[in-house]
Amino acid sequence: MPNGPRTLPARLCLLAWDTARPAAGGAAHRPGPVRAGALVELARRGLLTDEDGIATPADLDTSTGDAVLDGLLELVRESRPHPWRTWVTLRARVTLDAVREQLVAEGYLRADKRRVLGVFPSVEYALERKAAVEVLREETRQVLRGPLPVAGISERDAALAVLAAAAGLFGESTSGRRVEELAERAAAATPGLRGIVRELSAAVTSGAAVATSP
Repeated sequence: MPNGPRTLPARLCLLAWDTARPAAGGAAHRPGPVRAGALVELARRGLLTDEDGIATPADLDTSTGDAVLDGLLELVRESRPHPWRTWVTLRARVTLDAVREQLVAEGYLRADKRRVLGVFPSVEYALERKAAVEVLREETRQVLRGPLPVAGISERDAALAVLAAAAGLFGESTSGRRVEELAERAAAATPGLRGIVRELSAAVTSGAAVATSP
């Protein structure tokens, strides 16, 4: 998706949409995968590092120029230390809302403002660029299930596929071995990222199980 959103949280947000039902629902309401994508993106850029399992800012000044990523980075800096898994859920709605606003500005989503009971303001989101999301889903599906060789997949696309699989966005038919190979690929150029991806994927999977339980 060369002309689509570049960051992992934005792509994960779009992947959660069911293109047959453009109104937000189901997985599209879950903030965990989007937050995990933002954490991996910051770790890939060297702005968050791992210190004994704790997500730790590399410094106090650097920014990315992306409002979603910079907002999360500032939140981590201002908060007491937490493990990576904690950050998948801690105030994760903030990141999801920021990503949605970003995607509205880029024309991928539509925001419909309403009032609940005629008093309380509310925003409902709907998918606008269905074809673009279908392309993204197909590209990610090919990464997950082949026939693309893992060595030829970009590190960001590999990370996207691993987190999408952890969130159950493509069902249960993805090979565990393939996901492991993609996780290795995602961390190829970033020391320590493999462990971070493993922790975040486990947290996302746990969240997905809770969300789909009766």
